[in-house]
Amino acid sequence: MTGVTGFKGGWLALWLRNLGADVVGYSLPPPTKPSLFEHARVGDDVRWVDGDVRDLARLRQVVAEARAEVVFHLAAQPLVRASYDDPVETFDTNVMGTVNVLEALREDRAVRAVVVVTSDKCYENREWVWPYREHDPLGGHDPYSSSKACAEIAARAYDRSFFRTRNVGVATVRAGNVVGGGDWARDRIVPDIVGAIERGSSALVRNPASLRPWQHVLEPLHGYLMLAEKLVDGTELSDGWNFGPNPDAVRPVSELAATLCSLWGEGARWHPAEVVQPHEARMLALDSSKARAAIGWRPRLTLDQALEWTVHWYKGCRRGADMRALSLEQICRYQEMAP
Repeated sequence: MTGVTGFKGGWLALWLRNLGADVVGYSLPPPTKPSLFEHARVGDDVRWVDGDVRDLARLRQVVAEARAEVVFHLAAQPLVRASYDDPVETFDTNVMGTVNVLEALREDRAVRAVVVVTSDKCYENREWVWPYREHDPLGGHDPYSSSKACAEIAARAYDRSFFRTRNVGVATVRAGNVVGGGDWARDRIVPDIVGAIERGSSALVRNPASLRPWQHVLEPLHGYLMLAEKLVDGTELSDGWNFGPNPDAVRPVSELAATLCSLWGEGARWHPAEVVQPHEARMLALDSSKARAAIGWRPRLTLDQALEWTVHWYKGCRRGADMRALSLEQICRYQEMAP
């Protein structure tokens, strides 16, 4: 898997190892300090290779040595605001990085399934009240969103041109705004609030009126795992897939901030930004009916539970708990929940 040192990648690596998989991770060093990779000791039993997805020669070498049957591609520049600061790096990483991964796998005879992680922001956002379905047009106002739409198109071209003739399943997956322990990326609501608590200040919240599809990080990862298992059997499910939350989890940013602060208790507070922010979608929701009908996936956590688990993780980290054990405990609790 690429992006093993990131937030989503770290959780997925822990889950895969807990299921007994042999995991080879290819990524740059953790993008933040602190990081989930560090606190949950993800690298203890994952073979991590320090590498950039923009380096095709290195990717080819690692793919050849890994002989992986299933590939998860998560490496990306994941932030909207950062894409305004450096659009070239965003497109290079998210588009050409995806192309390089697929190119490295094109002649690999071990691979049986590929899951390419993009974003709910890959759709041409029309700011309407209806959730987006997989056949809706791709697009993107900002460089990040546009780069993810481009990655979708590139993945589908490689799928149709090269992988289907070899019976290798290739899917792209789009999730909502994920929350969970171990995220310290800038310009995200949970890390912003946790960071403000550590500094003893009020968290600055951008675009508090914007509606987002919030979900715990384990929800879409469960979908990725279920889909990968099906893809190993062939190309029938090679397509784009949404793994978003239930409709009642589409809430304003302000409501999420208020709930997080309430769950944390003393010392947690937020205030809205007073300056004009770069454009971001004001309304966004996903329709995951296809995943429910075709593979039986559905969310297991309510939004309140997702936020409670998130706060519990960060409070455990603050008091010096064993974060690997706590993370695996949450994964096991999730697995035990009724679908």
